[in-house]
Amino acid sequence: QVQLVESGGGLVQAGGSLRLSCAASGGTFSSYVMGWFRQAPGKEREFVSAISRSGTPTSYADSVKGRFTINRDNAKNTVYLQMNSLKPEDTAVYYCAATTSIIPLRTPGGVHYWGQGTQVTVST
Repeated sequence: QVQLVESGGGLVQAGGSLRLSCAASGGTFSSYVMGWFRQAPGKEREFVSAISRSGTPTSYADSVKGRFTINRDNAKNTVYLQMNSLKPEDTAVYYCAATTSIIPLRTPGGVHYWGQGTQVTVST
């Protein structure tokens, strides 16, 4: 069992940046593929980014590629999402996710553990 706690969300103007953090406790952090999903009002939860157990490779949704960067610090049991050039359409609750599956993390159904979510609001 692993517990995930996100932080770093908030209100930012379009074009700005935020860095989300997800601190994990329990389990063996380095054994988990980690990722980020988001859910906007009235929409389904969608994949944002994922990172392998060792930190490489990483993957991104097309909508955030080139703007967001995921990384992890296994010594600190923490995964990060650096979000640059934010757009209003990035507004959502962002959820940290973990899985022990060998199947690539791309859909909510593949997630074994969820954080509580942190709100990101991007204003025009």
